[in-house]
Parts: sequence; structure tokens; C-alpha cells
Amino acid sequence: MTQPEEKKAKNGSRAKKVRNIILKILGAIVIAIVLFLGIVYITNVISTNSEAKKIETYGQHVSVDGKNMNVLIQGEGKETIVLLPGYGTATPALDFKLLIDELSPFYKVVAVEPFGYGLSDGTEKERTTENIVSEVHEALQQLDIHQYMLMGHSIAGIYGIDYVNKYPDEVTAFVGIDSSVSTQPSITDAKFPLKTFALLRNTGLLRLMMKVSADPYEGLAFDDQTVEQMKMISNKNMYNPTSLNEMDHIYSNFKGAQGLTFPKSLPLLLFVQANNEGVEGWIPLHEGQIKESVHGKVITMDGSHYLHHTQFKKIAEDVRAFMNEAK
Repeated sequence: MTQPEEKKAKNGSRAKKVRNIILKILGAIVIAIVLFLGIVYITNVISTNSEAKKIETYGQHVSVDGKNMNVLIQGEGKETIVLLPGYGTATPALDFKLLIDELSPFYKVVAVEPFGYGLSDGTEKERTTENIVSEVHEALQQLDIHQYMLMGHSIAGIYGIDYVNKYPDEVTAFVGIDSSVSTQPSITDAKFPLKTFALLRNTGLLRLMMKVSADPYEGLAFDDQTVEQMKMISNKNMYNPTSLNEMDHIYSNFKGAQGLTFPKSLPLLLFVQANNEGVEGWIPLHEGQIKESVHGKVITMDGSHYLHHTQFKKIAEDVRAFMNEAK
């Protein structure tokens, strides 16, 4: 073998060795990823089954459209407050617990968990405002509740403005807790990656992400048992099919509410986050909603979007004062 041929053979052998090493490394990486995903998936299945046995029931089931809707009722006051959650609040009755405890000595408080939330069933019906409002109303009818204040957080501002216009003889006031406004500029028609969210849930990666992320309840006044329950129910409900369908309807539901206004004669109290940097003109948007109201008020508060997690005492006090003024 000539010297050039010998050199060429050595180079070929060296390249083959490098290629084999690279292939082995890539193979090891693929195996590691598959093992990791397998462990995450199996852990999720085991944890889901285990948590299902630990979730404690609360409230009562009401039959709506052939399915069970969970409703928590606390307090025996003459006046009734119906609470509606923001989008994605996995367990509304427990999420509102601090506020419910402050309101229930004075009111009958009814926390409704729409389909796909809390301990309620899921549903295949489209999550349009029309369907959601109709279902909530049917639940209240089943409970023989016909006169009430409607109090809602976040997207309940969209469902609520539709609700009070459909059932004006039943709703005595609307109270918004950093409630959404149909014309807020943060809502776009961009499509959500629903299949990606479903994949994260089904593979167990969502559970892992929630596990390693910051504790959303740290420093709040919830007791440890309630926090544990909320976390387990969050794992059960987050990105479930009903929730994803509602997500897919967010833009159309906001657009559908743009032609609606709160009735002028309806008492309207809006608690608004004072430092919302994510939505331009957040406070003026709410001030515009009460502009024509005979009895309307905007109260700004320091805190996160979930004002009822930290300002529950002040919210309860201000609701009582406002309703006394409105009488």
C-alpha cells in the first residue's frame, strides 16, 4: 500500500470511529429522553390515580343537561351572592374560600363550578357564552334561587354582562373582581396551540411543569389542607377537553359581548387591579362600564389579578357598604 493510500485508509478509519461515537452519543440521548418521558408518564398515571382517592368532596351536585354541576352553598343570609370563576380556575369553590368565609356571615353565598371546573363533570357542548350562561342559570333554577347578586372574577365579566341582560329580573347587582372587559386590547384572534396543551397534559409534562414552578399559594391565607386539595384538583382539571374548548372560544365570546352594556338601573361595583401593566387602559376600561350606571362604582386595589386572594376582607366590607347605599 502506497503512503497516500495508507494515509487515506487511516483517515477513513478515524472518520468511521468518530461517526460511531456520535451515533452512540445520539442513541444514548434518545434512550435517555424516552426513559425520561416514560418515567414522567408513568408517574403522572400513578399520581393521578392516587390523588383521585384523596380529593375530598364539597358542595352538592345539581343536574344540568344530564350532567352533574357542583355548587357550594355557605351562609344563611336573606340576600344571595352567586360567585362565578375566572377562566382556568381549577377549583372555584376552594379558590373563593377566603372571600366566601368573609361574606357568608351576612349573605347566602353560592359558588358555582361550571362544567370542566372543580368537581363538576366535563361536557362536549361548545363553550360559548350562550351555553355557559344557560347552564349556570339552570343550576340556580334547580336550587330554587331566583334573586341574587352576581359576583364574578376575570372572564366572568364577559359571561356576566350577557347574563344580567338575559335575566334582568333575577340579578340585583353585578360585582366584578378584576373582571374582563369585552374591548380590552389584550384579546386577539390568534389561535391557541390546543393540541400542544393537550399533549402536555396527557404525557404528564404539565404536572411536572406545575411541580417545578413557583407555588401560586405561597404566602396566602389558605390553610395547608385547602392548598393540597386545590393543587390536586388543578392537576385533574388543567387543560381538560372542556377547558380547552372554552379557551378556543375566548376570542369569539369577547367579540360577542362587545355590543352589550350593563343595564343603567343595575347596581354595578367593579374591583379593579390598580397596577395592571399587561392591559393598556385597564382602569379607564372599567370606568367606562359604570359611566351610565345610576349606581356604579370602581374601586382600585393593590394586588394580583386574583384580588380575592389577598383583598378578601376589604372586598366583603365594600360589597356590604355598596349594597346598603344602593338600597
